[in-house]
Amino acid sequence: MREPISERVYRRVVRRDEAAERALPGDVRERVPANGVRQVAAQALQSAGDHSVNASTVLPWLLHALGAPGALVGLLVPVRESLSMLPQAMLTPLVLRVRHRKAIFVAGALVQAGAAGAIALVAALGAGLAAGIAIVAALAVFALGRCLCSIASKDVQGRTIPKGERGQITGLATTAGGLAAITLGVAIRVLGGEDASAGLLAWVIAGGAALWVLAALLHSRIREPDGDPWEEGADASTPPAERSGWARDAWALLREDAQLRRFVGVRSLLLVSALSPPFLVSLAAASGSGSLVGLGGFVLSAGLAALLGGRVAGRLADRSSRTLMSAGAGVAAAIVALVVAIAALPGFDGASLWGSAVLVAAYFLLALTHTGVRVARKTYVVDMADGDRRTRSVAVANSAMGVVLLVVGAASAALATLGPAWALLLLAALGAIGVVAARRLPEVGRD
Repeated sequence: MREPISERVYRRVVRRDEAAERALPGDVRERVPANGVRQVAAQALQSAGDHSVNASTVLPWLLHALGAPGALVGLLVPVRESLSMLPQAMLTPLVLRVRHRKAIFVAGALVQAGAAGAIALVAALGAGLAAGIAIVAALAVFALGRCLCSIASKDVQGRTIPKGERGQITGLATTAGGLAAITLGVAIRVLGGEDASAGLLAWVIAGGAALWVLAALLHSRIREPDGDPWEEGADASTPPAERSGWARDAWALLREDAQLRRFVGVRSLLLVSALSPPFLVSLAAASGSGSLVGLGGFVLSAGLAALLGGRVAGRLADRSSRTLMSAGAGVAAAIVALVVAIAALPGFDGASLWGSAVLVAAYFLLALTHTGVRVARKTYVVDMADGDRRTRSVAVANSAMGVVLLVVGAASAALATLGPAWALLLLAALGAIGVVAARRLPEVGRD
């Protein structure tokens, strides 16, 4: 009998852990290849869509093209990040009532598709303050859809893919999404040059909406285990319907689970790789740099970083996600400190060829480092628990990170009023502490 296509593809791209697969229930074990291929494809489509509605590059450029007030630009990243994290603990009791968690992902992907379509419509027809407010509002809806996908995707992966292979799934999807981003960046550079129009960006964002529809269709075909999810975890004795309110439950979990608290603390220190890139853009803008830092250049750099780093990061995360987080924090802190030092040199000019090259190279290296950190922390939190406890841990960690993000974001924004270098130094200091903190986390991967 001929080997199924999914089996052949999965065997070629994933280094399988046969011992971990044998430990899975029979109905899960036989579906690993097909489920893995579908998850890679669905996550890759979502990653590609994310680049088309990027709150750090595409949307600020769009607001500028539409003539929206600059103050709205400062709301994009906080709205996108905090609303995709903060509600997760509140939504978890609802998610726990759903037997097949893939349905939650499908719903979230369709919400993101609808919100992206609304942004594309505003880009094509709107202008000024009203258009800017409409885009921020649609981005808030988009973030809520992403919130649902974030809860469900890790839970589905944990139920269908064994330890030792999960990081590779995330890494492969990141690589594929990076390839799509490179294509997008080249297209923007070719079609729009240094000044992409709102009309062009409307088509780009509409394309992203279509990608989320495809991601929803692929994810709907994943086969989850037949049993109830809450029966798989350590807290199987407490059915979802009997649990306390979400706020009390979230606080109790943080109070009782020392490992989860430590993970949240370490993840807070890893924000250096996530929050530093926009300040590098600010350094470039303040210097009046030219074509090397146009919109297409930033999208291209982010895509290239994902393409080069995704698969390697996935394998390293399966080997030790803790070590990868620690190394990522150290590398990001070093890059940021070096850029600040170079920018402080007498005669540094971001508009010059070498000055622009330094800033673009630093942006690329930070994006590459963030790819590793992102894959590592996702793998760690999925491997850290099982069953419903995994769902709750992911949601509580992300909700806590939503609060931390607002605090650290506000602090770095306040320092940025003195100059981007001060904000970068704060983030570099957090990253340096994160190196030690991450190394002290317990290992959670395969034995």
